[in-house]
Amino acid sequence: MERNHTMMQFFEWHLNSDGTHWNRLQELAPELKKKGIDSVWFPPVTKGQSAEDTGYGVYDLYDLGEFDQRGTVRTKYGTKQELQEAIAACHDNGIQVYVDVVMNHKAGADETEEFQVIEVDAENRTEEISKPFKIEGWTKFTFPKRKDKYSTFKWGFEHFNGIDYDTKTDKTGIFRIVGDGKKWNDHVNDEFGNYDYLMFANIDYNHPDIHAEMIRWGSWLADTLQCNGYRLDAIKHIDYQFMKNFVDNVRQQRGEDFYFVGEFWVPELSACQTYLENVDFKLNLFDVPLHYKLHEASKAGADFDLTTIFEDTLVGMHPEHAVTFVDNHDTQPNESLESWVEDWFKQSAYALILLRKDGHPCIFYGDYFGIGGEEPVEGKAEAMDPLLYARYHKAYGEQEDYFDDANLIGWVRLGCAEMGRSGCTVLISNRDEGEKRMFVGEERAGEVWVDLTGTRDENISIEEDGFATFLVNGGSVSVWAQPEEELE
Repeated sequence: MERNHTMMQFFEWHLNSDGTHWNRLQELAPELKKKGIDSVWFPPVTKGQSAEDTGYGVYDLYDLGEFDQRGTVRTKYGTKQELQEAIAACHDNGIQVYVDVVMNHKAGADETEEFQVIEVDAENRTEEISKPFKIEGWTKFTFPKRKDKYSTFKWGFEHFNGIDYDTKTDKTGIFRIVGDGKKWNDHVNDEFGNYDYLMFANIDYNHPDIHAEMIRWGSWLADTLQCNGYRLDAIKHIDYQFMKNFVDNVRQQRGEDFYFVGEFWVPELSACQTYLENVDFKLNLFDVPLHYKLHEASKAGADFDLTTIFEDTLVGMHPEHAVTFVDNHDTQPNESLESWVEDWFKQSAYALILLRKDGHPCIFYGDYFGIGGEEPVEGKAEAMDPLLYARYHKAYGEQEDYFDDANLIGWVRLGCAEMGRSGCTVLISNRDEGEKRMFVGEERAGEVWVDLTGTRDENISIEEDGFATFLVNGGSVSVWAQPEEELE
């Protein structure tokens, strides 16, 4: 029987920009595997517009920290060689590597060009608020320092359909590029009328040359890095028909088990379901609806009905396509989608994604190791390690839910023979100290269980009928299981 799978997002916004991140991952790989983390989501590996760029301001998709471009050879995270060594270290330790690919826009162009645009209303991008006029924009990407290595493709304004800055007049706005029947792509999210445009120079997926080049690049990157999958950035802004073709082509090249998870940042379950249907369920999605439920539960405290936590979530409806998470680099404090799950509920939230049978959980570097920057946040490894341990060693077998109290929920994992001493119960309270009588199996009569979180120090004996009364502190979580060694 396979052990449970756990992913780690191995970065946060405020990582040190000294280029040592790939080396850090190489060193930590054995420790991560020991904790049960068997896949790592890498930040974008391609050259950004500066040495400090997190990778989301993409300059050159073919520069992985190899060429002296945008004032740096390395990326924020290190050189191409260090990147490849980090991937090899992960693979040597049985950890899959999922690379973040950013295909919506480009930044830091080499030259400006003049072209015609129409300004559109930021709140409704289908509404034109100007006649066509000429601007000067940063849209020419020639990559002179790379000298055509890996690709001869050069980018010009014809490969984009939107931009947000006119150099000539120093004006910002949302400018749709006109000419050759150019328009926003129809197969994108319909927020703001049409959400094709997000930032920088927006890639035009209606252009056939772009389709071909981006698909070629997707296969090149997977071959070059020998990675195991991709995290697809900002897919609600990208033509879903292109995404479907992209996935098919990379899988054709790398095999059917090449993994894809998309960031489709919409809180409504129905929109997530429609997206999955549009791409024929060929990829997984981050469970954004669940993230917002966890955030709401952390804000509302005892007023939140815990029995509803999985209603209207991806993991509740499409568990095999849901990557569950508590927080990430965008939801961390002071970032663009700030919706940070509060500290008192953080451990409970992680129990809800790590210790249940459904979903593919992803833990966040910022939660585990801490967050840097001007307002640092301490890591919670001490609170998360017992949950990772329980996921790796205990949370197996059938699941029985005890969702019968708005402020106190529990569930049992009955364990399985192939995982010795497996099985556990989980109890979460968002109000007072509580208890719940739960069934763990008559064959367990006489076993002594402890709280792996260390919050409660009782030893609980399983009764003859296979039941026991499990305890939890107020506003807390306890995970009860057999310890590794028999207690006297």
